[in-house]
Amino acid sequence: MLKPNMVVPGKKSGQKASPELVAEATVRTLKRQVPCAVPGVAFLSGGQSPTEATLHLSLMNALGPLPWTLTFSYGRALQENALNAWGGKSTGYSGGQQALFMRAKLNGLAAVGAYKASMESSAA
Repeated sequence: MLKPNMVVPGKKSGQKASPELVAEATVRTLKRQVPCAVPGVAFLSGGQSPTEATLHLSLMNALGPLPWTLTFSYGRALQENALNAWGGKSTGYSGGQQALFMRAKLNGLAAVGAYKASMESSAA
């Protein structure tokens, strides 16, 4: 298992790459450097928002078939929205659960290349 970041411009560059460019550059780099014998790649979200990371993962998987499984190590990409909705208060428990369920569902779709950014508003 490999646990890298996606290929995105550095924070100090001041540039923002399109989601398609991030997906293409990441897959191209993996194909050049990662042997097919590696069973999977579990990405760190690398400072991306949950929505950005989910979209990038989906676009990468849509470029398949790929020799490895591509997924998240699920730090920020799964937990951030749930933790914000929960807020550490008992009154936020239900909202936190709903946010976790939604992000898990969307990331599951991204893992098979079926996620679309428009699903963010319809899943809420």
